[in-house]
Amino acid sequence: MTLTLNGVYANDLHYIHKDTTLKSVTTLDTLQYDSLMKRLANGDQTGRWPVKKAPYPLPGAILPFNRIVAYYGNMYSKNMGVLGEYAPKEMLAKLKGEVKVWEKADTLTPVVPALHYICVTAQADAGRNGLHNLRMPFREIDKVLDMAKQINAIVFLDIQVGFSTMQTELPLLEKYMKMPNVHLGIDPEFSMKEGSVPGKRIGTFDADDINYVTGYLSGLVKKYNLPPKIFVIHRFTKRMVTNYKDIKLRNEVQVVMDMDGWGGPDLKKGTYKYFIAQEPVQFTGFKLFYKNDIKNAPHRMLTPKEILNLKPAPIYIQYQ
Repeated sequence: MTLTLNGVYANDLHYIHKDTTLKSVTTLDTLQYDSLMKRLANGDQTGRWPVKKAPYPLPGAILPFNRIVAYYGNMYSKNMGVLGEYAPKEMLAKLKGEVKVWEKADTLTPVVPALHYICVTAQADAGRNGLHNLRMPFREIDKVLDMAKQINAIVFLDIQVGFSTMQTELPLLEKYMKMPNVHLGIDPEFSMKEGSVPGKRIGTFDADDINYVTGYLSGLVKKYNLPPKIFVIHRFTKRMVTNYKDIKLRNEVQVVMDMDGWGGPDLKKGTYKYFIAQEPVQFTGFKLFYKNDIKNAPHRMLTPKEILNLKPAPIYIQYQ
């Protein structure tokens, strides 16, 4: 959020932590899927969760059979997140430590580690392309993929479009998106449809933008015979995602609405309630900020237990 830069799928589709090869999975345990989705709803009484009429995913789906714990950032900046703040060895060790914390907090749900890399960063300066964004060199993405292999993590490539569009930016990443271990994130905060400089005001994506992305990812899954892609959308205001009811769900893509705001525990829980839980799409995520969340009283981050008590319980956890 800070502008600083100019599996094996088997055993009921669980992710097996010690082998990253992909084996053919031909069936989905729908009874287990339904049971896990009901468990994630956490006794929700509003009728919103689990989401009705959502399609079953293709075999090989990571969610909801596993929880994802991700480190977010950019390798060129120490200020954009923990992924780039520490040397790779130290960062990976810290991530493995958080994975153990979540495994202990919810012993029924295996945890998959992830590196969530901002590969297109929004810029205050228009830059050479005039789009107020900066695309990372492929060699930097390759470095993240190499780091992920060391701890058998999956990778998310995150796009901040600036003045550009997903129709322009996403196809440029197809060589990575067709890899079975690579997934996608987008940040509406930096989609400046009205022409403001990124960082001056909060941007927006519409259901039409999101449906383009899911359609594109669906096409890759079909073309390359891939397991479902996970698609994370960051959100902390109502306007960041418009017409959520028009978002089309597909069995090739698993959509996560990720609560991206920072602040004290009560503020974050309120943001989650109003902008994630009350506008259901499919799955939910929750972002934790090592620094910003502790700035104000009571100067602490939410605990895994507190997050797991939310209705619905997030299945994707991100640290910045």
